[in-house]
Amino acid sequence: MILANRIVVITGASGGIGAATAELLAAQGMSVVLVARRKPELEAVAARCGATAQAIVADATRRDEVRRIIEAALARFGHIDVWINNLGQGITRMPSELVDADIDEMMRVNVKSALYGMQEILPHFRERGEGHVINISSMLGRVPYATYRAAYTAAKHYLNALTANFRDEISRDYPGIRFSIVSPPAVPTEFGRHALHGGPDSRTLPNTQPAEQVARAIAWVIETGAPDVYTAPGSRDRVVSYYSTHGGDASP
Repeated sequence: MILANRIVVITGASGGIGAATAELLAAQGMSVVLVARRKPELEAVAARCGATAQAIVADATRRDEVRRIIEAALARFGHIDVWINNLGQGITRMPSELVDADIDEMMRVNVKSALYGMQEILPHFRERGEGHVINISSMLGRVPYATYRAAYTAAKHYLNALTANFRDEISRDYPGIRFSIVSPPAVPTEFGRHALHGGPDSRTLPNTQPAEQVARAIAWVIETGAPDVYTAPGSRDRVVSYYSTHGGDASP
């Protein structure tokens, strides 16, 4: 399949990683379907992506809205090649202080939105015998080193496991359907400002990676089909180092 002809759906596309990815893919000749709740911001991104971009104002945490997104994209383009689950929300609360509502919200936004996307696009991908789901995770989904983001970290760990299990299940009968995890570090966007219970602004954190660099990694994943990708140099070594230090076999 020619990369430039691909139809790509991106949730959470009104800013940050989603917007940067949409603009990069559009510049590479792909048609992008942009999904978010914020209409003015979404339409501004779509305008920068050109005439083949489609903006759909929708809430991807609702299964019926995900179905509507798919129907609208298919009505416009006839098929979908890549589905990028990029919706996410942070939280600032220590683990000992978490309440039910905190956990429910992290699961609703960070896990259920991706689950609905994966489940609802699968019939179309199965019919075509091919397709690619890319779930945007986080380095916190690999290493729990931000204690105040405990519930977000747990949700991203859940997302990673769910993605891997989808891959194992579907690839048995449909090897042309791929599932990828992309794990960026902190990115200087409005993510921190919109976190539940406030917290540090992501744009003020050290060692961040620009959204444009993450977008380039996502484009590479579309091209290669790589199943599990860290977007920043040295990330894999940090994960290995963490578990080498904190893990170990129990003696009988």
